[in-house]
Amino acid sequence: MDYRPGLEGVIAAETAISFLDVDHEEIVVRGYNLLDLAREKTYVDVAALLIDGALPDEARRSELERTLVAESRVPEAIWTILRALPPSMHAMDRLRTAVSALAGFDPEVDDHSPEANRRKGIRALAKIATVVANLHHIAEGRPPAEPNPGRGFVENMLTMIVGRNVTPAEVRAFDISLIAYSEHEMPNSTFTARVIASTMSDLYGALTGAVASLKGPLHGGANEAVMHMMLEAGTPEGMEALILNKLAAKERIMGFGHRVYMKKMDPRAALLKETLRTLVDAGADGRWLAMGEVGEAVMQREKGLYPNLDYYAAPVYYVLGIPIELYTPIFFAARTAGLVAHVVEQHAANRLFRPRVRYTGPRGLKPTR
Repeated sequence: MDYRPGLEGVIAAETAISFLDVDHEEIVVRGYNLLDLAREKTYVDVAALLIDGALPDEARRSELERTLVAESRVPEAIWTILRALPPSMHAMDRLRTAVSALAGFDPEVDDHSPEANRRKGIRALAKIATVVANLHHIAEGRPPAEPNPGRGFVENMLTMIVGRNVTPAEVRAFDISLIAYSEHEMPNSTFTARVIASTMSDLYGALTGAVASLKGPLHGGANEAVMHMMLEAGTPEGMEALILNKLAAKERIMGFGHRVYMKKMDPRAALLKETLRTLVDAGADGRWLAMGEVGEAVMQREKGLYPNLDYYAAPVYYVLGIPIELYTPIFFAARTAGLVAHVVEQHAANRLFRPRVRYTGPRGLKPTR
């Protein structure tokens, strides 16, 4: 049997949700270019596209916005669980625990029909956003921020995170970042969710596994590492020196390279770079954009590598005032819509994932007394 380390290039599933067309530099989401969606639509629109299967009309958009805000309230027991966890525990580990616990509060947890999965998915999307927004507050001993029914879903999430009124430009930048993270074909976390769902386990089990997958620095954790690197560098000149020193020491530079985008820049990175420039034009500190551009140039010159989404998402979140430990949880909150779509699709036409191995161990050994 053919062996592909890391399953590279192996077609593991058929899907009508998304596809990475590298030749045409297009991320296709249910027939639309993801970048077109990010520039013309909102995250709520894209969540509807992913979960419902079609872009919403005005009535559906308004209904979904109201439902997401109404469902954003989290059971008090979840806050009790999070308060009991060590504040030093990684935010993704605390999020994983909360996502698993949310299953106990969903009356349809064991109904795997497409309709029930979509309803559960919207509830999970709403509550996960509120949990993510409050991970930092709970860890610091503060009460959780509550969603405001007078605000939209994305504005609520950002406001709860930063604890202040936010501008329309900030909401739009955050909204674009959520769209960029919302869906990306079959990365490790999505594959994990589908493998779990293929056993006919429930949506929350699939989401919990996806959180664990996304925590890893080779998948979702890179955005945090990028920001720590930028803070360590401090200046554009310092950025070049730091990267060159790391390369000389054969250290991995996070935020560059991608299993699919090997010879081109991740289109989502270009989108977030554009978003960062918009924030700078609106008065944000331009140092982070300058540092990003220097790092981009150095890595292309020295290693022939291009930025991925995490590279420019990190300074966008920093400029918005978001705590660094929340960068990867926000990634997951945004990706929840895509993960729900994959679980719905997996359950609707299921086949259990059960690959084989190439055995490299000994044979013929005999036990002795």
